[in-house]
Amino acid sequence: MSEMSAMNRNMIQTLAETISKQVQHFNKTEVECLIREFNMLLGEQTIHGKAVTGLDRSQFRSILHNIFLMTDDMIMDGVFRVFDKDKDCFVSMKEWIEGLSVFLRGTLDEHIIYCFRVYDLNGDESLSREEMFPMLKSSLIRQPTEEDPDEGIKDLVEIILKKMDHDHDGKLSFADFEKSVKEENLLLEAFGTCLPVTTSIEAFEQRVFQEQLYQ
Repeated sequence: MSEMSAMNRNMIQTLAETISKQVQHFNKTEVECLIREFNMLLGEQTIHGKAVTGLDRSQFRSILHNIFLMTDDMIMDGVFRVFDKDKDCFVSMKEWIEGLSVFLRGTLDEHIIYCFRVYDLNGDESLSREEMFPMLKSSLIRQPTEEDPDEGIKDLVEIILKKMDHDHDGKLSFADFEKSVKEENLLLEAFGTCLPVTTSIEAFEQRVFQEQLYQ
């Protein structure tokens, strides 16, 4: 058992060495901790007799909900889509670490790209009224007194377009979004919370990076 543990430890260290050279914001020791956390979250699963090597949408959404306190289904699906770079419907170990580097520690520029991709529901590199409406409807708390909240949301979409659509083409390009957020940082998560709050980040990093080092 000790030989197996030593082998696993050596494999993790080798893997961490490679990944840490390709991913920003995490050092080798932190990458090792994230690999262990990934393996723990993944567990031992098989599909049709083959070992599963990535987190599926359901597992990933559970992580976003339970660890990072995210609740919006549409946004969580968007976050999964951004993490799953190769579009195989699983978040691999490397995708997990690459995604977390931006999710937890990204710069403003990285967060602008990340949020825009989360919000770009159909992947056409622009945000249309048809995309904005359901995201805003999903993220806003409905007041019981509102007779027709949809009308209010439609008005909000038009207000946002008026403020952020710099080239006046009736939709938000990445350039529109980037310019607007750099002028007013609060617009970064205008269509729903897709980044973790500081307390969630601190709790996750303390548990994964500090506690694991003493195990």
